[in-house]
Order: sequence, then structure tokens, then C-alpha cells
Amino acid sequence: MEPQPRYVWMAELLRRPILSGELAPGDRLPSRSRLARAYDVSEQVSRHALRLLVDEGLVEARPGAGYFVRTPPDVHRFPRTDRFSGAGVGPLHTAEYDVATEKAAGSLARRLVLQEGAAVFRTRSVGTAEGEPVAVHTAWEPTSLTKGTLRSPLDAPEAGVLDRLAGVGVSVDRVVEEVGVRPLRAPEAASLRLPPGRPMLVVERTHYSQGRPVETSDLVGSVDQCRLVYRLGLTRPRWRRP
Repeated sequence: MEPQPRYVWMAELLRRPILSGELAPGDRLPSRSRLARAYDVSEQVSRHALRLLVDEGLVEARPGAGYFVRTPPDVHRFPRTDRFSGAGVGPLHTAEYDVATEKAAGSLARRLVLQEGAAVFRTRSVGTAEGEPVAVHTAWEPTSLTKGTLRSPLDAPEAGVLDRLAGVGVSVDRVVEEVGVRPLRAPEAASLRLPPGRPMLVVERTHYSQGRPVETSDLVGSVDQCRLVYRLGLTRPRWRRP
């Protein structure tokens, strides 16, 4: 086994008091030079160790002031199994809500099993907590389902997708979600006030009716602020006498 790099060893020693609470949020860490002297390492090692803790989200660097224990961000939990949870941004306030018509292309056309260029309604909103943006929710559905019926996102923006589609005789009987992580894209970055390219939690949710996808959506949120809550029923097999 290869020896552990010195900066990894040093980062572990600094990590322990942070995780145990011995160092509280806002506490200042010693400077790189003081750490180097205290642990008998080079200042380059102490710099790499502190950078590792910054990358882990445990420490923040304040220009001209030093390194401080980071205050954990508020965590927002999104219910994903409740029939009435809609976009899954229940505890958040909705801001920047808008609806537009666009053409499906690429992966979106494949998700909705539509021809390239087919018209879809795009609904977009930003979930905020205490005035700060936390998640972006974008949904798409074929305009052919509800256009001209007074049940489209343009005509009934306050209604949930299940109720709107039920109003035109489309019964949603299955929901599929795929959860992953991808870089933050520029339009989402502007809404969330974060730099593009940052790793983000993404939930791709698709509603089906008789095997046909009738609506699909993306919920994009910060990986250190968003949690998904699933309620899973347990089905136990019946015991049979041998």
C-alpha cells in the first residue's frame, strides 16, 4: 500500500474537530504558516490540506481574512411520492414562474417520444427559501394534449399536472424518476446565483398515461442543500408451511 500523502493526513487531523463540533461554524483556523509549523510540514502541504477541506464544504476561504469553519447550509427536503406533491418543491416559495411554447429536440423529444420539432409547453419556476433561490423546476408537455382546452399551463397555471390532464381525459397511471448529478447550466446558474459547471442534483421525472409519456420535468438543486424524501411501502411475501 502506498503511503498516504501528507496533506491528506493533515486534512484528517483538521477534519476531526470540525465534525465533532469542537470547532464551531465561524471559528477561524490557524494560518497556513502556523499549521505548517505546528505539524512540521511545508506550507505547501498545509495549503493543500486546507484546500481539500474547502472542496469538501467543511471550510471556507475568506480573501484577506483566512480560513473558517463553514456554516452548514439549510437542507431542503422534497417529497417525491405524494400524489399531490407536484414539482416536489412543497416547502419552498415559487418565484420567476413562466410558461412558454417551444419545440422539442434532442433528449427532450426522446423523453416525450415526440418527433423533432414537435410543440411543447415549457413551464419554469424557481423555488426560494427566505428569499434565496434553492431549486429550479422545468416541465414540458406536448401542446397537443391541452392546447385550446383551458387546461393548458397557459390557461390554468395554478393547477397541478395531474388535475389539468385529468380535465382533458388523460389519466396519469405511472411516474418514473431518474436521479443523478450533472454540471449546472448557464440559464439555471443565473436563477440560482451560482457559477455554471457546479455539480447539481437533478431529478428527471416523467408522467405516463397508458405507456405514453405525457409530461416530463427536471428538478435541479444544489447537492449540499437538497434532499429527496421517498416513502417506500414494504410488501412481505406470505409465509408458506413447508
